[in-house]
Amino acid sequence: ISSLYLAASASAEFFADIALSPMECCKVRIQTSPTGTFPRTLRGAFPKILAEEGVGGFYKSIVPLWGRQIPYTMMKFACFERTVEALYANVVPKPRAECSKGEQLVVTFAAGYIAGVFCAIVSHPADTLVSYLNKAKGSSIGDAVKVLGWNGLWGGLVPRIFMIGTLTALQWFIYDGVKVQLGLPRPPPPEMPESLKIKMGLAQQ
Repeated sequence: ISSLYLAASASAEFFADIALSPMECCKVRIQTSPTGTFPRTLRGAFPKILAEEGVGGFYKSIVPLWGRQIPYTMMKFACFERTVEALYANVVPKPRAECSKGEQLVVTFAAGYIAGVFCAIVSHPADTLVSYLNKAKGSSIGDAVKVLGWNGLWGGLVPRIFMIGTLTALQWFIYDGVKVQLGLPRPPPPEMPESLKIKMGLAQQ
């Protein structure tokens, strides 16, 4: 069943990145262009890129963007849930049902941070490529890899681990915190739909 949810998160991120790519392009160009050479607002950056490079200018880094965001999203959900299960099974000295709300939120934060560390690692080389391609006009992925090299692709990983780890931990902490305050229970562990069990059973025969 985990593969089903991984596939769902990957496909959702695939289409979301198509909408995200123009914004990512504008953001990187604004951040990396020397002062005075490029607009400093989205309202100025978007039409400038469109006029100079056409629609394709917004999507020249779409492949590494998928390479960054899809593994990131898959890891964010899968690793978090598995880490929560592992913490309750091996670290927390009592079942989840017997833990206070505060104790459950501590587990959520810890699991979120661990998931964030893995998110940062699996998505970092692609994140480096996205930044490079959006500021280096005319460069291909191959050109970027050749210029950056192995060490360049992994440059800045440690600060990004701290950033993504903290961000992911806070996302899960706020999400679960709101649910706790509203009295909404965590969903039970996912189970495979009966129809899918039957199909897989038939496929195995």
